[in-house]
Amino acid sequence: MKEKKRFFGIVEVVFDIAYLSAVLVLGIFILLHAFPAVRLLGGAAALVLAGGDSFHLVPRIASIIRDNTDGYQKALGRGKFITSITMTVFYLLLWHIALLLFLPQGAGAWTILVYILAALRIALCCLPQNRWLDQNPPVMWGIYRNIPFLIMGVMVIAVYGLLGNGVLAVKWMWLAVTLSFAFYLPVVAGARRNPKLGMLMLPKSCAYVWIVAMLAAL
Repeated sequence: MKEKKRFFGIVEVVFDIAYLSAVLVLGIFILLHAFPAVRLLGGAAALVLAGGDSFHLVPRIASIIRDNTDGYQKALGRGKFITSITMTVFYLLLWHIALLLFLPQGAGAWTILVYILAALRIALCCLPQNRWLDQNPPVMWGIYRNIPFLIMGVMVIAVYGLLGNGVLAVKWMWLAVTLSFAFYLPVVAGARRNPKLGMLMLPKSCAYVWIVAMLAAL
């Protein structure tokens, strides 16, 4: 059993390094070709994604290599908190990329709503009730803070799904975002009871690589 756990740990480490490297390289590539302006936002989104996820994944990688999860508990908790904030920013950038591509005059009240949801999500993440540094933080607060995040995601899915067919590079953006949430939400709701659900974070990360690859194709 220990050897099996070690094997899957090594697989996760290799995957996490490959994921962070792919998103970082794609982000730099986009910024080096940041014209028109939409690509600048795309590059920023990729770097925000890679930078934010690294705060959680680097301690995760270190804990697996050293086989010492408890010793990295606080770093993992802080990383999850930072990742929650940067992921919110990532979806704000995806929203603005959609506006530049499909609605250059803006979306008025819808954009205001997206910012309200983002602010609410960040505010909820900052509350001490989340107990980010605890080994077993409360599941319900994980659900509370993800409600506005999910609504943001639905709005991003809707704008790309309804208007994205005219831009080949992001034609399937709605599907990639949908998949990312489909893999993420079961982890939020059930990983405490069934740790194997945590493996869904791997295909969720693949969905994010797909999202960034579409941004690189703009």
